[in-house]
Amino acid sequence: MNNKIKFYRLKQGISLIQLSKFTGLSSGYLCHLEKGSRNNPSFLSMSKISNALNKSIADIFFNE
Repeated sequence: MNNKIKFYRLKQGISLIQLSKFTGLSSGYLCHLEKGSRNNPSFLSMSKISNALNKSIADIFFNE
């Protein structure tokens, strides 16, 4: 899965630790998602990440 978590996170000046605090997801898990070494996040995880970054799930996880 080619997601844009890191792109939007850096664009907004949010650290991985901050995103972890905003979402309640571990920074390790988020790091793996960003790198693509972890795929298929749950809908709940995608929702938490998209809400924290003020983007839609589609923008982050499904647009090329």
